[in-house]
Amino acid sequence: MTQTTHEQLQALYDVIIEEREFAKALEIDALQDATLRKEELLAQLDLPGELAPEDRQLADTIRFENRRNAYLLWSALNWIRESMEFFGRKTSPDSYNPTGHLVAKGNGGRLLSGRI
Repeated sequence: MTQTTHEQLQALYDVIIEEREFAKALEIDALQDATLRKEELLAQLDLPGELAPEDRQLADTIRFENRRNAYLLWSALNWIRESMEFFGRKTSPDSYNPTGHLVAKGNGGRLLSGRI
């Protein structure tokens, strides 16, 4: 079954929207599946040299929506990094022994070290 360029672009657009919804809902398995489908659609996409005006508009919309998804995932990654940095900071004040020397304590906690 051969699809027209417009049908291929519309299928790609639909998968990109699904990908965002799965990311927002934190459905990781479905997100990975949507990403794989998007990669397959991109590999199969057969664009002619010049697109029709309605296909050009759809391609521009796809580019915009894909960038939105990329920014959403990038923002989420940065938020996770900042959260990990917050939890990795020292939570107890420095303490000193009777001679005035700093008492060394382990950095981080059991939460981040994997030892719960």
